[in-house]
Amino acid sequence: MIQLDPAHVVGTGGALGALLRHYVSRLVDVEAYPAGTFAVNVLGSFLLGVVTFLGVDETLLLFFGTGVCGSFTTFSSFSVETVRLWETGEPARAVVNAGANLLGAGVALGLAWGLVRLLG
Repeated sequence: MIQLDPAHVVGTGGALGALLRHYVSRLVDVEAYPAGTFAVNVLGSFLLGVVTFLGVDETLLLFFGTGVCGSFTTFSSFSVETVRLWETGEPARAVVNAGANLLGAGVALGLAWGLVRLLG
């Protein structure tokens, strides 16, 4: 069996996740609200949940979980965008953004768990 270097596995997944994040953000981002970041965080939480709850092997979890989902989702952009909304005089949108990202990611993870249990 071929032994893959974990750094290469994560790096390859990370490159793929970064490209996917770029394209998804371009598709759904709007000027008034950082919808792209919301979309990748919720979708990434769902996908990581599915992979994790399926119990995939360590290499696939490194590739997909740490690599793809790690670079696809973004806590840093979510944080900066929330602070920028607040600083530009839109505290209500900042609170909605924070709540939507956290609640959306949690709900997505719960849906992933339910889907894996239902199909398994």
